[in-house]
Amino acid sequence: MSMFSIFNVSGSAISAQAQRLNVVASNLANVDAVAGPDGQAYKARQVVFQTALMGSDASAGVRVNGISESQVPGQKLLDPTNPNADADGYVTHSNVNSVEEMVNMISASRSYQNNVEVMNTAKSLLLKTLQIGQ
Repeated sequence: MSMFSIFNVSGSAISAQAQRLNVVASNLANVDAVAGPDGQAYKARQVVFQTALMGSDASAGVRVNGISESQVPGQKLLDPTNPNADADGYVTHSNVNSVEEMVNMISASRSYQNNVEVMNTAKSLLLKTLQIGQ
C-alpha cells in the first residue's frame, strides 16, 4: 500500500462517518415523533458499512452499503384526546432510543476525527520525506 492510498482509505471512512452522523441527526430529530395519518411512526435507521476495494493497488476502504430500519415496535401510550390516536385511544411513538443515538453520534464523531488525524499525519510524513531530499 502506498502512502497516497492512505488518503483514499481515510477519505472513504470520513465520507461514511459523515453519512452516519446525518442518519443519527435524523433519528434524534424524530425521537418524539408520533404516528402520522398512515398509522406508521418514525422508525430508527442505522447505516450499514461494507469494506470496499479501492484503486489499482487494491487497498481497502469503507462505503455505505445501505440504511436499515429498526423493526422494533414503537411505544404505545394511551391518549384518547390526541388526534393521532388509533381506535383504542393509543398513540404510537417512534422507536428511537435517544441514549443509543447519542452513543452512535459520539462514536461516529470520534471515528471521523481519527481519520482526519490519520490524513494529517500522512501529510506530515510526506512533507518530511520531501524535506529530507532537499
